[in-house]
Amino acid sequence: MNPKGALLVAGTTSDAGKSVLVAGLCRMLARRGVRVAPFKAQNMSNNSVVTLDGGEIGRAQAMQASACGLEPSVRFNPVLLKPGSDRTSQLVVRGRAVAQVSASNYIEHRQSLRAVVADELSSLREEFDVVICEGAGSPAEINLRATDLANMGLATAASLPVIVVGDIDRGGVLAHLFGTVAVLSPGDQALVAGFVINKFRGDPALLAPGLDQLRALTGRPTYGVVPFADGLWMDAEDSLGTVPDAPVGRPRAPHGSQWLRVAAVRLPRISNTTDVEALACEPGVSVHWVTEPSRLEDVDLVVVPGSKSTVSDLEWLRRSGLADAIAARGAAGLPVLGICGGYQMLGRTIDDTVESGAGAVRGLGLLDLDIEFAADKVLAQVAGQSMQFGPNPVSGYEIHHGRVARNGDDALSTTASGIAEGSLRGSVLGTHWHGLLESDDFRRSLLTWVAEKSGRTGFEVAPDTSVAALREQQLDLLADLVEDNLDVDAVLDLIEHGVDPGLDTIVTQLL
Repeated sequence: MNPKGALLVAGTTSDAGKSVLVAGLCRMLARRGVRVAPFKAQNMSNNSVVTLDGGEIGRAQAMQASACGLEPSVRFNPVLLKPGSDRTSQLVVRGRAVAQVSASNYIEHRQSLRAVVADELSSLREEFDVVICEGAGSPAEINLRATDLANMGLATAASLPVIVVGDIDRGGVLAHLFGTVAVLSPGDQALVAGFVINKFRGDPALLAPGLDQLRALTGRPTYGVVPFADGLWMDAEDSLGTVPDAPVGRPRAPHGSQWLRVAAVRLPRISNTTDVEALACEPGVSVHWVTEPSRLEDVDLVVVPGSKSTVSDLEWLRRSGLADAIAARGAAGLPVLGICGGYQMLGRTIDDTVESGAGAVRGLGLLDLDIEFAADKVLAQVAGQSMQFGPNPVSGYEIHHGRVARNGDDALSTTASGIAEGSLRGSVLGTHWHGLLESDDFRRSLLTWVAEKSGRTGFEVAPDTSVAALREQQLDLLADLVEDNLDVDAVLDLIEHGVDPGLDTIVTQLL
């Protein structure tokens, strides 16, 4: 008999493993024939995707939808905050941008947002057997409890049992787990059923005494210890993993005799970091995040990715010296690729009265391109055919305020309706399409062109890499990790019947 109910996966910190645990639970349940859906009431991320109906949601919820065998929907992430600076974010509700908000005036929207969240979760619970919810940040951020929509505020409103996941790879996980529960009010503590430990390396038997003591201190079990899995790396929710000089993904040995080296610029307000993951999927392609001009030496391709604050990040490129280094590469006939905001930066002018209010700004001038920002955001899934590197089918999605006012360069692609998209000028190219590099034939043709331009005669692109297949493999691996390392029967019972009403309350001087 399939379970029916819901569960909230909270975390001790951001990047503790909430997103991947939710995805693993969703894929495990879907493989058992359970009608399951993901839900994240409120997300803060610049990694987003476009749904079939033209809405915008967090990338992690799109990945979780795939784990369930579902198309992405705004129902799975009704509130999205996209940071444009340290103090302001774009507020996206049910897939549509509705306001620019600061930390203080965001509170003014809370009551209306609370109703949106409640309506969407209620409708999902009516339609699906199980809804696996993901918290945001940590419920231990008790300074935000009064206005919380995604953690204990959601759990209380919807009577959700809660599992707290912690990342042992960072150290101090037992203190994190204990402390997360201890700072909560007695009413919130009563909803926390137990724990999951993520990214464990070594012999689990060595951890057992600590888990026993954690249970004695909290009265709550640990539902499982998930081992560190080196093969998991795609579809990060936010930019926390984009560490300068760190590799993207897990480089695999080249198909030919030489590697292709890619430098991806780690912009301060970077968005859709997942675009470069498609390159890192290829054997023999090494991708690193960079923030210094010296790191562009001896690389074969520089990628300037998307940005939630295009003009601000363009100014940072100039201050850091990266703008001059990128321009020098273009002048030398070496490949440079700009994606969305990065594409706009490579042009001649940007007229922005929307994001930054800066008005007319000079771009890097590597493309004969003028950009004008508009208040309405372009949100669309797109498909067509590449005009360069061979006629290949291409697809992706658009999320941007900047429009092409003039393009004097060759088009990179055309849409299904024949509209030109993107630019190619010598060794410099750009596109507004996120996800374009997941078009396998196009990506292979592009990398072959990059190798020719860079003189990497020994690089040979692998003939059969499929980003979609690799993503499916990762989702199945997540489900396998859940099946093999969690007390699945206990988790299913928790989903079906909720929290044991007799759980202990941790009493501290805070309570």
